Amino acid sequence: MNGSSDLQKRRQEIVINYFRMVDAGNPAVIDIFTDDAQMFYPKFGFAVGKAQIGAFAQGLGRGIASLEHEIDGFTVLSSGNYVIVEGAENGTTTSGVDFPDGVSSFGLFCNVFEFEGELIKRTHIYVDPDFANTHAEGVAWGKSVQDSIAGL
Repeated sequence: MNGSSDLQKRRQEIVINYFRMVDAGNPAVIDIFTDDAQMFYPKFGFAVGKAQIGAFAQGLGRGIASLEHEIDGFTVLSSGNYVIVEGAENGTTTSGVDFPDGVSSFGLFCNVFEFEGELIKRTHIYVDPDFANTHAEGVAWGKSVQDSIAGL
């Protein structure tokens, strides 16, 4: 392996470790980010810097009692300074709702990580944040489209 391939492999390992740390609720996850890192999450927006990313994680934790990423099933791609992960997650909200339900929520996500050396400089998380299917309009829209497709 050449130096570039070694670095890409190391970055992939860092990303897998990121998911393990997130699942464990390990606050040390913030240590694998640059000081000025940027994070995006749907319905939240952007957090910039370790303090804001940490505060976001604490806020998300107020609604999720447990979270597990299905690491063995990940698709991991890397190119240049980027590592992209597509996968599935499951868990339980603090109100006791298990997710995904396989009807309106499917637990699929995609994260795009940008690196600076061996630290995460940017991560954009693409997931439906409605873990408990409480966004009634969105769930109703999805059901109506599924019903119209069923007749095809």
